[in-house]
Amino acid sequence: MGEHTATSERGMTNGWRLLRDLAVILLVALLVSFLVKTFLIRSFYIPSGSMKNTLQIDDRVIVNERATLHRGDVVVFRDPGGWLDAGASVEGTTPASPSALSTVLSAVGLGAGQGDYLIKRVIGLPGDHVQCCNALGQMEVNGVPIAEPYLRKEDGQAASGIPFDVTVPAGELWVMGDNRYESADSRLHQGLPSKGFVPESDVVGRAIVVSWPLQRWAWLDDYPSVFAGTDRKRQ
Repeated sequence: MGEHTATSERGMTNGWRLLRDLAVILLVALLVSFLVKTFLIRSFYIPSGSMKNTLQIDDRVIVNERATLHRGDVVVFRDPGGWLDAGASVEGTTPASPSALSTVLSAVGLGAGQGDYLIKRVIGLPGDHVQCCNALGQMEVNGVPIAEPYLRKEDGQAASGIPFDVTVPAGELWVMGDNRYESADSRLHQGLPSKGFVPESDVVGRAIVVSWPLQRWAWLDDYPSVFAGTDRKRQ
C-alpha cells in the first residue's frame, strides 16, 4: 500500500515537473518570438493580386524591419492616406475570421500582420526622376531605361498603362505593383495630398522571403541588375 502511494506521488511529481518544464519552454519561446517580432521581423499576409506573379493571394511574407531600402525592394508600408478608401481595402486587410492556428502563429510572431498595410515594389528613391513610358514602352529612372523581368503584363504592353513623369521628394518613395495593370499603386494616387508618394517613415520594412505556403518558400529578389546605372544620371 505504502509502495503504491509512493509510486503514485513520484508519478504526480514527474508529471508536474514535465508541465512546469513545458510551460517554461513555451514562455521562453513566446518571449523570444515577441522580441523578434518587435525589434527585427514581422509576418504579413498578401490579400490581393497586385504583386502577381511575384506574390500570390494568401502568401505570407517575412519582413525585415531594419533593412536599408533600395530600388527594386518589395516593401510593406502603412496606408499613407486614402489608398485603402473607396473599395480598395482588399489591398491591405487580413482575413475576417482568423483560424486558431493563425492566432497561435500571431502570438509567436509568425502570424499575418493586421491593419491598413500595403505591399509594393520600390521604383523611385528620394531625388529620383521616374517617368513612363519611352518609345519602347519602358520606364526610365533618372534617364536610364529599365527592363523589368518581374512584371506581369501582356506581350506588347507598356510598363504602365498610365503615363507619368515625377521627381520623388526627399523622404518619400515611388512604389508600383508587379501586376502593373491590376495594381492601385503610386500612379493611381497622384490626386491625393501625398501625390502618390509614400513617406519612408510609413515603411514597415522590406519583404525578404515568402514563408507560406511551404511549397512557395522563396527569397524575394530586389533585382539590382535592373536598376544598375540609375544613380549616374540622377537629376
